[in-house]
Amino acid sequence: QVQLVESGGGLVQPGGSLRLSCAVSGSVFSFETMAWYRRTPGKEREFVARISSGRTTYYADPVKDRFSISRDNSKSTMYLQMNFLRPEDTAVYYCNKLGGQWSWGQGTQVTVSS
Repeated sequence: QVQLVESGGGLVQPGGSLRLSCAVSGSVFSFETMAWYRRTPGKEREFVARISSGRTTYYADPVKDRFSISRDNSKSTMYLQMNFLRPEDTAVYYCNKLGGQWSWGQGTQVTVSS
């Protein structure tokens, strides 16, 4: 059974940065296209970014040029570097394989506020 553990969230001022981590166990991580998602109260979970096994990346328009997704296959871990954070980035952030086919982890809360 695959387990996903997100970490690195917190409270940050607008314009600040955070680095999220996603530790994956129970799967051959290196072969999977992985993705970050986020959800705010009352809204559906939305796609943020993805990274293929070959490290090809793609970003949703709201985060393009501000966020950077990466992975370390030796550690079965994926990262999301978030820069120039905005209040509208406030959400619970989740990781999963692209399509969200694994059971979701607990997520990590990111709050952008002055």
